[in-house]
Amino acid sequence: MRSLLLALYSACVYVFFLAVFVYAIAFVEGVGVPKTIDSGPASGLLAALAVDAALLSLFALQHTVMARPTFKRAWTKVIPAEAERSTFVLCASLALGLLVWQWRPMPALVWSVEAPVWSAMLLAVSWAGWALLLASTFLISHFQLFGLSQGFARMLKQTPEEMAFVTPLFYRWIRHPLYLGFILAFWAAPRMSLGHLVFAIATTGYILVGIWFEERDLVAHFGQRYLVYRQSVGMLFPRLRAPGAPRGLDAPRAR
Repeated sequence: MRSLLLALYSACVYVFFLAVFVYAIAFVEGVGVPKTIDSGPASGLLAALAVDAALLSLFALQHTVMARPTFKRAWTKVIPAEAERSTFVLCASLALGLLVWQWRPMPALVWSVEAPVWSAMLLAVSWAGWALLLASTFLISHFQLFGLSQGFARMLKQTPEEMAFVTPLFYRWIRHPLYLGFILAFWAAPRMSLGHLVFAIATTGYILVGIWFEERDLVAHFGQRYLVYRQSVGMLFPRLRAPGAPRGLDAPRAR
């Protein structure tokens, strides 16, 4: 019964995450949903900044604290280890849902690209960012990343996968293509409002901080192998090399 409940819990959390995340994509892109990053109840600039900063801080704090190994070790004394990742995903989805629900727009226009060709190109880059993000999750085990593998492991009598080194596709050129996908999606906007700009700056800053924490954990876990990989492969963009220089891809990406 416990294994069935864990599997059901992870499946429900995954479905909830998908619903919130798809809405968040539409929220950022401004399509197909009643409330977008540039719509909603109007408020003064300072009030909007204060509310949005609080929402972004809550989201960042949840991710930062719950992703730390020390928190995980303490947390899994309270909940089953198989439910730890799904619980993280659930809390992250709730924080993201609160953000898109309570976000205060700042509609002042920072830039607007009116030329149809350039506007379409920026939109294509933004949607390509979302596609890169999604593809990257599957390259590093999508279902483990969002807790399904762990939740179903007991029921299917499987041993949870250990952290392994892989460098599939994008990871041979960029250490964090998933985060690059977010950055492209957030910044490639034909119409950039002040609110969208604040969102893009804050999330990009958090991504850079998150990369620092993540890589510190990866170095602690994998040691010299990850250090070689970090030295050889660019963080968010491919690293330029002289012709014939080695890529050092024997030190791959963790999943």
